[in-house]
Amino acid sequence: MRGVVRALLAATLLFIVGTLNIIYGIGALDDATIFVNDKRFIFTNLHTMGWVLIVLGVIQLSGGFSLFAGNAYGRVIGIIGGSLGAIGALLSIGGAFPWWSLGIFFLCVYIVHGIFIYGEDDERVPGT
Repeated sequence: MRGVVRALLAATLLFIVGTLNIIYGIGALDDATIFVNDKRFIFTNLHTMGWVLIVLGVIQLSGGFSLFAGNAYGRVIGIIGGSLGAIGALLSIGGAFPWWSLGIFFLCVYIVHGIFIYGEDDERVPGT
């Protein structure tokens, strides 16, 4: 299989990103001080943002588990979870930690790229 190692790396990265989103979501539900100056872009309060982050983290974790198992569900959910994570990271660039948001964005893009190139081997004979 072409891209198996990259797909396993993408699944591991989905675990990491999903876990971080769940931790941030719990922090937002608890009104933690990790959100500086109560910065908001889309959501009405931190509790809404917390639940959205928790749901996104669960989607990413389920995509990672299924991708480890090699299911097509894992590829679809992994791409959706990675894309939503990238969009969320871009929306938080104007916050207190823009470089961290850019890092998460590129991590999510790498996850989606790794899932896209996972597939069957080419059956073509070289040189023909």
